[in-house]
Amino acid sequence: MPKILLNKENLFYNLEQISQKATSKDKVAVVLKDNAYGHGILEIGKLANEFGIKKAVVRTLDDALKIEKLFDYILILAEKSFHTYSHTFHIAINSLEDIKNIPENANVHIKVDTGMHRNGILPNQLEKAFLGLLEKKITITGVFTHHKGADELSTNFFWQKAVFSRVKEDVKRICEKLLLPLPALHSCNSAALFRTSQFDEDFARVGIATYGYLDNAGVFNFPKLKPVMSLWANKLSTRELKKGQSVGYGGTFTAKENMIVSTYDIGYGDGFLRLNEKDSYTTPKGYRVLGRVSMDNLSLDTDEEKVCIFDDVTALSKVHNTITYEITTTLNPNIEKEII
Repeated sequence: MPKILLNKENLFYNLEQISQKATSKDKVAVVLKDNAYGHGILEIGKLANEFGIKKAVVRTLDDALKIEKLFDYILILAEKSFHTYSHTFHIAINSLEDIKNIPENANVHIKVDTGMHRNGILPNQLEKAFLGLLEKKITITGVFTHHKGADELSTNFFWQKAVFSRVKEDVKRICEKLLLPLPALHSCNSAALFRTSQFDEDFARVGIATYGYLDNAGVFNFPKLKPVMSLWANKLSTRELKKGQSVGYGGTFTAKENMIVSTYDIGYGDGFLRLNEKDSYTTPKGYRVLGRVSMDNLSLDTDEEKVCIFDDVTALSKVHNTITYEITTTLNPNIEKEII
């Protein structure tokens, strides 16, 4: 079976860069949604805890329960049904309708739509949300938003920052009016954090940068981070492919000369997607993926027993015309993981 190796030194390097930019470890919330972007929620959660990170962000209550003992503060982004309660958990509401689903005495973060137009209440609904939550005896512990283009060279980032600045002022006004403590205010994802010259929010929600990637990093002169994940496969068989013979479904690769070809135990069933065959992909050691990727295996021009399929998904994401996130989150969560 294939294996994912997680480089602890690289993860800690990334977390140090992030913590310095955020001004402290206490101002970093590591995003562990979708199985920690494919890296393993428990594996990354334990390592982040060891590094000293106390806040985490997850997608569901089930994920929060998996890491409850590792963090003091867990923000749950998208959950409609709550069958348990913990003082550690903070529930995001994405609309006014969500209020009726939140249990009494829960901690809540109100998401505000500052221009992404995906989730969140409108800025002019903020006081209504506060009053509705207070009526149900729910504690408002945060107000936040999400940037739609912090990793793109456009005005969207500055426009949304300006909108959220006005939201912050409204929050202060509402809290003074209702005699409430000021909740945590946060907006920065990975790219937004590194585009902010003087970080002054309560914490940043850092996802992809944790794992070593910042798309368009060169455009913004972001720091060079280190990929945490490498993917390895084991040899199943080896054969000599004669000149003119083809390999795999459809025979889309034909040998131009006699060559050694081996099959390895990883395929699109494991989340290593079929290639479009217009662009070739080579492993870090220069071995070519030959022909089509099968469900459970692929072919390479080598006979090594173990092969690193990738240790940086940047090149592979370009082959698939996608982003680094999609490559890592697509990997099968059942692939064995090992911390090195």
